[in-house]
Amino acid sequence: MSVDQTPIQAPAPRSAGLLSLWGQTPQSFRIGLVILLVHFIVAFTGPLWAPYGLSQMGAGIPLSGMSWAHPFGIDQLGRDVFSRVVHGGHIVILLSLSGTALGIVIGAVLGLLSGYLGGWLDNLLQRFLEALISIPFLVLALIAIASAGPELSGNPILVVLVVALIYAPRVARIARAAAMDIATRDYVTVARLRGESAWSVMRRELLPNATGVLLVEFALRAGYAPVLVGSLGFLGFGLRPPTPEWGLMISENRALIIITPITVLGPGLALASLVVGLNLFTEGLARILGRTVRLGNQ
Repeated sequence: MSVDQTPIQAPAPRSAGLLSLWGQTPQSFRIGLVILLVHFIVAFTGPLWAPYGLSQMGAGIPLSGMSWAHPFGIDQLGRDVFSRVVHGGHIVILLSLSGTALGIVIGAVLGLLSGYLGGWLDNLLQRFLEALISIPFLVLALIAIASAGPELSGNPILVVLVVALIYAPRVARIARAAAMDIATRDYVTVARLRGESAWSVMRRELLPNATGVLLVEFALRAGYAPVLVGSLGFLGFGLRPPTPEWGLMISENRALIIITPITVLGPGLALASLVVGLNLFTEGLARILGRTVRLGNQ
């Protein structure tokens, strides 16, 4: 009598598992992640290998146009535009992510507090937040910058605070809706019956269950933050020259668009590709988390 022996299969290598997991993610997530990785690598290693310094003059003949040595041309001051775009990558990314993160934190605290406690505090906060949201974001940004005074004009911290000011009211509304929904769950009721404080319930019950919503909200807002930072720089209310912030570079070279359009298209393409990568990543992340990206009320 023979014994039926089932062959023992060797476990699949970890690399195969990672490739399988990567293949199961949405295509938009994969494309967006690749674009973002390229941007991050260039932004934080670029200053080490960029051909010229961020404000180095004499890189070539001014307004000489695109060449192999100068892919984005030379501006009117003789600076290599490609090198300035590379040097400016980490500036745009840090300002955008810092402002978005601060706005998410402030908005989440206000929204969770408002949605959980309710009452007069909720009414007061909602009226105040609605007033801020009703102001066009660029107008609100200019008001905030003008109110800060000339001594803070061009300060990176001010740009971060302005981005946070614009995003916090919108994030607060999303967090409030999530808190009102979570507050009706049984585990929140149990926490209340145990005598936990409002802050404890928010920290242990509301925040962990609202993390998915806030994570998608962070990615969504981060996708528009470079445009906001670039808009402030283009209008002259962002960082000061010679900082190679992409919006500021477009503003400095816009008069040259007929003579050497590549000096404007270079930083413009860098900004556009970053925004596209962030939005594709956000769309894929929302699908992974099973949530819908809201395109309205930006």
